[in-house]
Amino acid sequence: MTVSTMTRVMSGLDTLLDTRLDALRGLRVGLISNPTGVTADVRPNLDALRGAGVNLVALYGPEHGFASHVQDGLEVGHAVDGRSGLPVYSLYGTTRKPTPDMLQGVDALVFDIQDAGVRFYTYLWTMALCMQAAAENGIRFVVLDRPNPITGTRAEGPVLEPGYESYVGMYPVALRLGLTVGELARLVNDHFGVGADLAVVPLEGWRREMWYDETGLPWVGPSPNLPSLDTAIVYPGTCLIEGTNLSEGRGTTRPFELIGAPWLDGFALAEALNDLDLAGVRFRPTVFIPTFSKHAGETCYGVQAHVTDRDQFMPVPAALHLIAAARSQSPGQFAWASHFPEGTRPFDQLIGNRTVRHQLDEGTPVDEIVASWTAGLDRWATLIAPYRLYA
Repeated sequence: MTVSTMTRVMSGLDTLLDTRLDALRGLRVGLISNPTGVTADVRPNLDALRGAGVNLVALYGPEHGFASHVQDGLEVGHAVDGRSGLPVYSLYGTTRKPTPDMLQGVDALVFDIQDAGVRFYTYLWTMALCMQAAAENGIRFVVLDRPNPITGTRAEGPVLEPGYESYVGMYPVALRLGLTVGELARLVNDHFGVGADLAVVPLEGWRREMWYDETGLPWVGPSPNLPSLDTAIVYPGTCLIEGTNLSEGRGTTRPFELIGAPWLDGFALAEALNDLDLAGVRFRPTVFIPTFSKHAGETCYGVQAHVTDRDQFMPVPAALHLIAAARSQSPGQFAWASHFPEGTRPFDQLIGNRTVRHQLDEGTPVDEIVASWTAGLDRWATLIAPYRLYA
């Protein structure tokens, strides 16, 4: 059986190639993408679109680059694609929004990137900034939709508060979105007033309750530290560890699944967390040495999160419990990561407010913190309902 006959879901890219090419016929097209932009048989979208006669004239790369080869937070320069000869404009270097010069001779921008289903994944805001540029320059914007890898059924975490907008959250949206990237584009364009000439090429056969491995689509790691679906499942919570002085496992083969620090007692931490009997997850004591990022070259003691029931597991509350337990074990050594230049702590930008950090400092029970998000998530569910494309 071939890959194409096994696949139950068609990505927006495959839908475009199959039935929607007229949307780009006669237009000069700029492609915003990275290695996740592949067909069901793993052809890069650059090759597939050119082979279908689409007139590609420019390429644009998000954080990590068009080839997704650069580590997080590092600037990426402009380049020329060696195979096609097309210019590759970086949207994570001197500018994060395409300039008029970068859009010269472009009639339509096509966005085709797999996201992670969470607010602080920067590709979403690359898309939003490109939509703004498209609106300002009279350029059509086309999103080739892809599945939310962690299902589209659940939102989690607080909605971002005013004053905490950044490149890890430009608009007041929930931490775990419960939307596909195409649905978010519709929300941003309409509700948040971007006003681009937007078209979303939808998925075919996708249901909201599907995890990525149930789609039949090939998994390509969206970024260097999101190598697998296992990582994506814990990422909405354990990415918050970036806002502390604990290692979130960058520099290991299990980023965001391994959490630790040189001063922690991993056995005591695992016991404290497992005593909470959190739904769908167990914690195993472990030892690791990151090769880069925080505590590079140091022996770290901590835990690995093992998800036992992904439908029951709630990654954001679990991560707050983890932070609270680590802080309680080593209050003199635990610290929040340093201030960004604009004066906001990284944790605050990731979680979307400063309240949660203060609550953890004051010893507020995590269940009480989580309960305080209910009204905001109810409003979020009402807001997003008209923008959903899939039942």
